[in-house]
Amino acid sequence: MGALLALASAVCYGVVDFAGGLLSRRVHFAVVTFLGQAGGLLLALVAALVMPAESVRSVDVLWGALSGAGSGTAMLFLNRGLSRGSMSVVVPMSAVTGVALSVLCGVWFLGDRPTATAWAGICLTVPALWLVAGGSRGARDGREPTRTGRGAADGLIASLGVALQYIGLAQADAVSGLWPVAAGRLAAVALLVPNAWRHASGFRQAARLQAQALTIGAGAALGLILYLWAAQQQMLAVAVVLASLYPAIPTVLGFAVLSERVTRWQVTGLVSATGAVVLLALG
Repeated sequence: MGALLALASAVCYGVVDFAGGLLSRRVHFAVVTFLGQAGGLLLALVAALVMPAESVRSVDVLWGALSGAGSGTAMLFLNRGLSRGSMSVVVPMSAVTGVALSVLCGVWFLGDRPTATAWAGICLTVPALWLVAGGSRGARDGREPTRTGRGAADGLIASLGVALQYIGLAQADAVSGLWPVAAGRLAAVALLVPNAWRHASGFRQAARLQAQALTIGAGAALGLILYLWAAQQQMLAVAVVLASLYPAIPTVLGFAVLSERVTRWQVTGLVSATGAVVLLALG
């Protein structure tokens, strides 16, 4: 059941990334990011109230807030890297390094002991994510060293945020219900306020577009809720890897909905990701 919940989280995040990417073509990314986190906070609060906790422990709320700080940091530096035109560097680096750090933390510090089959799935996931996210393009597109270096720095910091998001939320005990997720969304909103303030003029958007941004953020919060439940039933190393397969979803949707061209490297990544899911499920 934990594996299915983690995969459902990946699907949620993938759909959210796809929808957020489309909306960011019409609205500044800072606006989409901030309103998205606000929408996630609203959904998390409603869900936490509807599904009451046995006992809300302060330590679990703090873990949730730390996870939210990781989310906000990841979004800030990921979007900064994308705004610099470093997509082929920052996206795969943030995805792959974030997964690697989370897995290593689970094994070294939290006592996770994946089976040999699960390890095979984890090792297969890393190159799969890199290929699906477009990591193979950076070596072929003649990108200038300065931009590549900036993209690598942004991607590395974003990956630290991703790892903190997953590791922090996984530490929350089930007795606190969904309040750790709500605390995390509140921390992310607070962290993004200065950036949103700098782009205050961009918030003068049609109500329909603002509602779309809020809905996208609610979908992201749902993905975190599913991941929290998965991490409570599955070891961190496996739950993180399965939930982190979300980059495959925008690639598939781009091909199916927008008729975008899928490279042979991305196809290889998608096939590898499928194999990784099978191995992790069997492990």
